[in-house]
Amino acid sequence: MSDQTKHENGHGSFERQDLQASGILYFLLGLVVVLALCLVGLRGVYAFLDHREKALQPSVNPLVTNVPADTRHITPGYPQGAFPNPKLEEDERGQLNGIRLEEEKTLYSYGWIDEKAGTVRIPIERAMDLIVQRGLPVRAQNMASNTPAPNTIATSKKGGKK
Repeated sequence: MSDQTKHENGHGSFERQDLQASGILYFLLGLVVVLALCLVGLRGVYAFLDHREKALQPSVNPLVTNVPADTRHITPGYPQGAFPNPKLEEDERGQLNGIRLEEEKTLYSYGWIDEKAGTVRIPIERAMDLIVQRGLPVRAQNMASNTPAPNTIATSKKGGKK
């Protein structure tokens, strides 16, 4: 560095020349221009790809009615039965709530499981009340198997840890 920009003093050396404000402003201006050019270029690339994709779309069967102009997007209210399986979920939260409501209705209501066999479904609380009133079925002692129960001896050591 030259002697004009550096001066020695008792505390060390430092540079007397500062950055010019115009240099910082030119850099920021150049950055904004490059960013704008990138955005315009990306918009042009996407417009080109969108136009190319629309041109490559197959023609729709003339017998199909109520066809949206852009077949890449589904318009709201379009009949869902028009699409083959598997279908994508549109409203996951609403569908899950519907499933949960059906499950709760099944668990907490009366209904037939098999009407011919006479099998019914009862709510969980009612089933628990019936078990409390009637008790659980117990196998009679004379119906027990003839095999001897395994000989288990409970041993416990009082002392400490090993």
